[in-house]
Amino acid sequence: MLDGILIGLGTAFSLTNLLMVIGGCLIGTFIGMLPGLGPMSIIAIMIPVAISIGDPSAALILLAGVYYGAIFGGSTSSILINAPGVASTVATSFDGYPLARQGKAGKALTVAAIASFSGGTIGAILLMIFAPALATVALLFHSAEYFALMVVGLSAIAAFAGSGQVGKALLMTLLGLIMATVGEGALFNMPRFTMGIMDLQSGFGFITLAMAMFALPEAMYLVLDPSRSNSGSGSGEIKDLRITREEARAITPVIGRQSVQGFLIGVLPGAGATIASFLGYAVERNIASKEEQEQFGKGSVKGLAAPESANNAACTGSFVPLLTLGIPGSGTTAILLGALIALNVSPGPRLMVDEPQIFWAVIISMYLGNLILLILNLPLIPYIAKVLAVPRNYLIPFILFFTLMGAYIGQNNATELLILVGLGICATVLRFADYPLAPLLIGFILGAMLENNFARSMQLYDGLGFLLERPMTVGLLALAVLLVVLPSYRARRARLRAEGAADAD
Repeated sequence: MLDGILIGLGTAFSLTNLLMVIGGCLIGTFIGMLPGLGPMSIIAIMIPVAISIGDPSAALILLAGVYYGAIFGGSTSSILINAPGVASTVATSFDGYPLARQGKAGKALTVAAIASFSGGTIGAILLMIFAPALATVALLFHSAEYFALMVVGLSAIAAFAGSGQVGKALLMTLLGLIMATVGEGALFNMPRFTMGIMDLQSGFGFITLAMAMFALPEAMYLVLDPSRSNSGSGSGEIKDLRITREEARAITPVIGRQSVQGFLIGVLPGAGATIASFLGYAVERNIASKEEQEQFGKGSVKGLAAPESANNAACTGSFVPLLTLGIPGSGTTAILLGALIALNVSPGPRLMVDEPQIFWAVIISMYLGNLILLILNLPLIPYIAKVLAVPRNYLIPFILFFTLMGAYIGQNNATELLILVGLGICATVLRFADYPLAPLLIGFILGAMLENNFARSMQLYDGLGFLLERPMTVGLLALAVLLVVLPSYRARRARLRAEGAADAD
């Protein structure tokens, strides 16, 4: 571990990688501040840029910096104009915006910056401690366990879907799995479901699909729904960035608790920063005293610190399953997984052994990134607020240009542009129908690995016997069933209880 840390220090502190950290943090912070444009959109756009760098360490450091930079910066628009930049900062607006309306915008932004920095740093420490242990356990995994692990990852999507969206999340996951079967299969090197189109012989391009799911629908959504443009501005004078000792004492235990909880939620495949932020806010409100509970939603510093520390720690936690097991912990890390595969890097238990410079450089860069974000955000708070006054309609040509160019450069094939537009229109319709798009991408990414490990296990065990012969496989499949059944069971119990109460009345 010490040798790995030293290798990571040497790699992360090279001039190129330092520039990648700073660049990623800057891009992520400004994109995160713009309402509606989250890390998934910008990472999808930047994948061709990362691939063109060539060095996998530098590419992943850049994309990771964009990821946690967007989460870090997303709190700004939530606090100033009550328009969350990313989904994981929705809970930030519950108390951040009331504080801004009370004339304490500077204080709110300071609390958010400190909580984000602390959550990200604690998450990086936990990642350094627990990732090697998880990788050691993962070395015991064979093809059968990996197949079961992919099933767990897919089932967790349904378990952690939003309220009333479990069915929609499952449908989108199935659609992603179906799209993953297009092209040559794992058992036979023959094209499937290509409809005679030669360009589909190798399947759908990941870059094309990622941008069609996130970047292109955002541009179309802005055109079709002009009301999403900025109304108002947070560019007023911002003073008083300091917090009192009492406030510092109040938020310190909150940051500690929610950093650990957020990290653990981020580790779960299918979970993510959004769930961590909402759960962090709910937990802190429930354990607060009655007087403090009344302040939640009206400008509580605890209510602001909880989701901010939780979502940044969850960002870091989502790298555990990505780097050590090769499965994404969130929709954004699904895009990062595709980027790693495009760079010919195989994330999994062997990554720490075979390519320690990549593994440890990413972890070390997270420490640097969080420090850079704190240094950037605190002095620039008064100026950053003015960026929000830019009309979002100017973003549309920018998004369209980089989306189309990224799809073309990624495959060097004009047919990709037609596929991109077709899938983008479908994704926009699904988005208007309130279907989550991240499960589709996770299903697409995990689908190929699911099929490959299933085919390999079938060959090794000469049939489906591997499902029952290996205890770890049985345990993981049982966990997958539990993750699917438990939410439905809880919803049914709650419905029956409500019906019983209504009958009693």
